[in-house]
Amino acid sequence: MTLEASASIAWVNNVVQTARKLGVEPEVLLADAELPLEALNWERWPIDFITRLWHAAERCTHDPGFGLKTGSEARPVNIDVLGIALQSAATLRESFTLVQKYQRLISDGGRFQMLPGEQDTWIVYHPCQGRLAFSPHQIEAVLATVVGLNSWLLGSRVQPTRVQFSQSQLGALATYRQVFSCPIEFEQAFSGLLVSNEVLDKPLPQADPVLAQLHEQYSSDRLIELEQESISLPDLAEWIKSRVGETLPRRSDAARALGMSERTLARRLDAEGCTFKGLLDDARKSLALDAVRESRQPLADIAQSLGFAEASTFYRAFRRWTGMPPARWHKHHNT
Repeated sequence: MTLEASASIAWVNNVVQTARKLGVEPEVLLADAELPLEALNWERWPIDFITRLWHAAERCTHDPGFGLKTGSEARPVNIDVLGIALQSAATLRESFTLVQKYQRLISDGGRFQMLPGEQDTWIVYHPCQGRLAFSPHQIEAVLATVVGLNSWLLGSRVQPTRVQFSQSQLGALATYRQVFSCPIEFEQAFSGLLVSNEVLDKPLPQADPVLAQLHEQYSSDRLIELEQESISLPDLAEWIKSRVGETLPRRSDAARALGMSERTLARRLDAEGCTFKGLLDDARKSLALDAVRESRQPLADIAQSLGFAEASTFYRAFRRWTGMPPARWHKHHNT
């Protein structure tokens, strides 16, 4: 497991299944996305891989409503083990709290925020894309999933008061109205749904406090396992090295990429006998040695490229790393 954000294969399968219903076979879809067919056997996908899959689905299906269709057909099985826990929650509001808490089991590609009001609550989706820009269909699929899945949990149609997207309209307005059955706005400040508190607090027909506790414990255990799997020191070292520049990567950045708290990351690194500060120092040392050995850049430029405020600070660090000043070290290693 690398530091790349990832998504559960359960969510990937939903995309593949929808494309298949529209006449695009999995091997065609993955070939267009330049992904190996055996990727369908992986437990999780890097977030950029699933973004490539979404863009391939756009090209192959030529369907402007692809994201809405994918989300509308989502069921608990498509959100990994969390789908089981949601079914025994007391209310939809409680189920959203579970999603917020265990979002990473589904995907690192976004998070939900609830903004309660007197009569309604905004359910806001904040996408967290990787190196590739998300397909707008991904955002539409998430909001359509919220409506479709919660209608399934409640046993009756959940109709938001209002829906808005931060992006432009993709297809016919009638398609959006069919999914959401409410006023829809585009190019807004955020993407989300406004849902009445009465709907959110209505008891779910399958609510079971005993099962809810068991399911949440299982979700918690699975999340811990996922976090433990997520730390690979070579991958973390490479991630740090790739982000060293005039602005240095922070431990909070790495924790966010891993989907865990800074405290958890610090604890995991301590168990491995290292610290984030030490890994960052190693990365800067490696880059500094390469730069001094192979470059004719002025030391001041090298220092700035490695996040040192002053050349003198870089000079002292280099002596600490090698036992000699940069010029002497360069001469020693190039003779």
